[in-house]
Amino acid sequence: MTERAEGYYDHGTAAERWARAGLFFDAREYATAARVLEPLTAEAPEQLAARLLLARAYYHSAQLRRAEAELRAILERWPVEDYAQLMLGRTLERQGRLAEAAPYLRLAAAMSGDFDED
Repeated sequence: MTERAEGYYDHGTAAERWARAGLFFDAREYATAARVLEPLTAEAPEQLAARLLLARAYYHSAQLRRAEAELRAILERWPVEDYAQLMLGRTLERQGRLAEAAPYLRLAAAMSGDFDED
C-alpha cells in the first residue's frame, strides 16, 4: 500500500477517524474499517466502543484470530461486557472450537437475561 493511502486511514482527529471507520463498517468494508480502527484503539485503549467495533470488523472480515485476541483483551479489562462475551463465543464457534465457545455463550445469555427455556 502506498504511503499516500496509509495517510488517508490515519489522517485527522480521533473523532474524524472514528467517523471514517464507521462509514467503512456501514459500507461493509470491514478490513478497511479495521485499518482505520487499529491505530485509533492503540491511542485510546480505554475506549470500549472503538475496541468492540474493531473486534466486529475483524470478525466480519474473517480475521478470526485477531477478533479473538481483541475480544479477550476487552474481557480482561471489562469482564462484564456481555456483548464481548457473545462475540467471543461466536468467534470461537466460527473457528470450529465449540467446546471453548459454550461457556462464553452461556455467560452472555445469563448476563443479558436471554435464557433458553426447555
